[in-house]
Amino acid sequence: MRPLQIPAYIVNYITGTTQPQPEQVKEAYNQLYKGTPEVSIVMPAYNEESTIVPTLASLCSNITGRSVEIVVVNNNSKDNTEALVKACGVKCILETTQGITPARNTGLAQATGKYILNADADTIYPKDWIEEMIKPLADESKKVAITYGRFAFVPVGSTGRFTYFFYEYVADLTRFYNKLFKSEAVNVYGFNSGFRREQGLQVDGFNHPPGTNEDGYLALKLKGKGFGKLYRVTRPNAIVWTTDRRIQIDGGLWKGIIKRIKRLFNI
Repeated sequence: MRPLQIPAYIVNYITGTTQPQPEQVKEAYNQLYKGTPEVSIVMPAYNEESTIVPTLASLCSNITGRSVEIVVVNNNSKDNTEALVKACGVKCILETTQGITPARNTGLAQATGKYILNADADTIYPKDWIEEMIKPLADESKKVAITYGRFAFVPVGSTGRFTYFFYEYVADLTRFYNKLFKSEAVNVYGFNSGFRREQGLQVDGFNHPPGTNEDGYLALKLKGKGFGKLYRVTRPNAIVWTTDRRIQIDGGLWKGIIKRIKRLFNI
């Protein structure tokens, strides 16, 4: 069952009167980062000063016994993104080549954990996200190469949450179609996926041919190399909340739907 409403704790991260402050995030991060990291969360960021602190706060509020480091890749931000990340006590590195692929590759190269979790700076992560994404990778019997999860939209445009509730169910049907008739790798998104760092480096990271996406193509390479299957994390406590700005960039919900239908059927 998908959530009809945005949970109160998610709303508080985004629009609450007591939004998290960098010093609070720094204190929480000190509890999450317990020394040599087992998990590295890699997050590209470009001009994300309005969302980066709530995103980091949600990640640092995760409940896990694993040591977790966060690596933010500043991709030439012109605002206060880097200053805010550093104020939160989180590692921030600069990648001057513009683009999501070089940013993710730089983060992968700089990360030190056994497992990599991909995150975005405009997304809120539930407290169980890290554990739910890592457990299938850590269970050797499952033979999983990459995990990917579900997400729901936080409206920033005129489209309401009620409309997105139905849109997300339709989107789930397209993902089912992709898995049956195209490639499950198309369903993998870079802001909600995880893999083993060593294996990611062996397949040349996020590099991909023209006309493909860096996240889905990485999944394809990992599976093709024989590292295991793709695993969709479906538990409700792992749903992440991301803004609908990509849909707004496409011209709104209806134009976004048409674009996705064309992509689905190769029109």
